[in-house]
Amino acid sequence: MTNRDIQNDIQLAVVDMAGTTVADDGLVVRSFEAAATAVGLPETGAERESARQYVLDTMGQSKIVVFRALFGSEDVAQRANVAFESAYEGLIETGHAEPIPGAAEAITRLRDAGVRVALTTGFSGTTQEKLLAALGWQSLADLVLAPGDGVRGRPYPDLILTALIRLQADGVSRVAALGDTSNDVESALRAGCAIAAGTLTGAHDERQLREAGATHVVPSVVQFADLILDES
Repeated sequence: MTNRDIQNDIQLAVVDMAGTTVADDGLVVRSFEAAATAVGLPETGAERESARQYVLDTMGQSKIVVFRALFGSEDVAQRANVAFESAYEGLIETGHAEPIPGAAEAITRLRDAGVRVALTTGFSGTTQEKLLAALGWQSLADLVLAPGDGVRGRPYPDLILTALIRLQADGVSRVAALGDTSNDVESALRAGCAIAAGTLTGAHDERQLREAGATHVVPSVVQFADLILDES
């Protein structure tokens, strides 16, 4: 099967939000700083810098999982997660959420062409809902998914496989995924996606995405839609 055949066979696109369809502009790191302060992590020094770097390295993963790894205590991780999401939601509500240029149009083009679209995140479902509301995207995609009961966050394949089941794609060979981090790419590869693409609008650069095994690296979600619709 040629690359063109694969692209034209895609039934489902699973697309990340922050950094992929929504501009991050440092919102995740700013929210982490608020969370770290809330649980008593020193505001300066090697411990803070190491924690900040870990957050950058694990972009794309479920935030509660990141905090569990950082703090080693479920209680502290939960408090950090609450503070993180509160800070992020505060930034959203004060107008800091901006779409990646052309993102909504790209998703609409895919759906108009018969490709179902799922928007996924490493945030909680509540934060995802607030982000969608801030952007006016409540009806943009066919499905929105966040980690929760029985659905692990990236790099596990659960979000993609859950989208496949709920939107009734014929198989993983007919699924394309896009994200801005190595964890997004790993999740897509674990799921067996035909296209496990990375985008350059977010946390990780082309080298990191290629090293993670990305089948394609695109400038943005706009070119991802072109790839699937063979309009490049």
